[in-house]
Amino acid sequence: MTKAIKLLTALPPPQRERLMSLAREVSFPEDARIFEAGGTADRFWVIRSGAVSLDQRVTSLQRVTVASLGAGDLLGWSWLFPPYQWDFGAEAFSPVRAYEFEAAAVLRLCEEDPGLGMSLVRHVAEILAHRLEMTRGKLMEHYGQHRRSVL
Repeated sequence: MTKAIKLLTALPPPQRERLMSLAREVSFPEDARIFEAGGTADRFWVIRSGAVSLDQRVTSLQRVTVASLGAGDLLGWSWLFPPYQWDFGAEAFSPVRAYEFEAAAVLRLCEEDPGLGMSLVRHVAEILAHRLEMTRGKLMEHYGQHRRSVL
């Protein structure tokens, strides 16, 4: 299993400083919807404090939590890949403070500094691989329990 990485600590200091020059500090109150699946993905966040749940709508009234994120975690990766729409929804589980990055500005920076761009894409890919493995584990656990209860 891949280990969880934190984007800002994974970047070498000079690259981290360049990326952080684009950061804006934001906060979200508990229970705030940060984004909805299908919405335009034009930014991302690195959580400074608090907790965020990623969810998937399964019916018009029900959402299923697919991941919980906390301090240091990357929130949002859909800004990096067409069609630039959120694949999940996100909600503040507690008051959240975060660094917010505008996708267009980060992409311009990556074009100016290909080393930073490659490093950023590589680390986002590692984060996605880890989350995919975690989701797979949760699904196996859920369906394994469900199967045992049906038998």
